[in-house]
Amino acid sequence: MKVSNLIQHWEQHAGGGLTEASYSVRLPLEDAAKLAALHEMFPKKRTEELITDLLHAALNELEGGLPYVPGSRIISEDEQGDPLYEDEGQTPRLLALSQKHLRRLKAEQMKSEETAEAS
Repeated sequence: MKVSNLIQHWEQHAGGGLTEASYSVRLPLEDAAKLAALHEMFPKKRTEELITDLLHAALNELEGGLPYVPGSRIISEDEQGDPLYEDEGQTPRLLALSQKHLRRLKAEQMKSEETAEAS
């Protein structure tokens, strides 16, 4: 499946359980083979690092590929003076939710570090 098709797939197949703190995935054989090939090509990178980098790139591509849906509110003007409308698509929601979860994860990390220092 291509990254550009994920949003549509997720919208059509919403639901499922959530994980706690770590993520464990089972890869399709073809993807596992590609991952093994990448590890062989880049032996100084651990498989987990390759997965992290690939996921990071895919998430960035996904964010950049979300469609712009012009709203009714003008938020700025372009170089020619034409109005730029606020995005009412999924990008603002993804960014807001990402920031919410980033704040939570940072707070959890700080709390964990404080607990480790106190021990």
